[in-house]
Amino acid sequence: MKTKAIVGAGAGLGMSIAKKFGQHGFRVALIARNEEKLNQLVIELEQLGIEAASFQADILNKEQIDKAFAAIKEKYGFIDVLEYSPTPSFDTVAPALEVTEENALYQFQYNVLGALSSVKQVLPEMLVKQSGGLLFTTGGAAIHPVPMMGNVGIAISGLRNYIFNLNSELADKGVYAGHLSIGIWMQPNSGVQDEIADIWYDMYTKRDRVEEFITEDKV
Repeated sequence: MKTKAIVGAGAGLGMSIAKKFGQHGFRVALIARNEEKLNQLVIELEQLGIEAASFQADILNKEQIDKAFAAIKEKYGFIDVLEYSPTPSFDTVAPALEVTEENALYQFQYNVLGALSSVKQVLPEMLVKQSGGLLFTTGGAAIHPVPMMGNVGIAISGLRNYIFNLNSELADKGVYAGHLSIGIWMQPNSGVQDEIADIWYDMYTKRDRVEEFITEDKV
């Protein structure tokens, strides 16, 4: 059975992605800061017949990330797919005219350094096996500048650059790197999350494109 690790797992899109891959034979390792919420997600997945486990870590704490991935490997072994999609709280978002060194650095640490720390935990083994997937989910500001997302856009557009470079470097090494950028507001229980999860699974299995930009006409 394959293993998928979701960093920044939550009750919305993260849960939909967990269900989608779980329905295709993956067991799911959920990583996030709130252990109580994670445990509830595990219960819901197990009720659907999907094997799952929770691993608490703050994405801003590299040591906690390392510890969480070590625990996943001890429990499941090889991690076949990493999906990185933590969402910072809205009160950390600064519009363009209010971007400072401090709030820009926070988003860089959250979106970019957290991703680098996570990739470091899985990529070496993927290269040895010549198999694996690195999936990154961001907001639409990664592609199209959004003034109200000033500090976030700086970070996730940089992350997008890294993803494209990974895709180029890994294409002939058996490892897929892809980016899904969400340019719509996802209302809870709207079903949009499930449709986006379908797109992610299609990208992962076909490996025919590095990126999808989610707009209203795609879901």
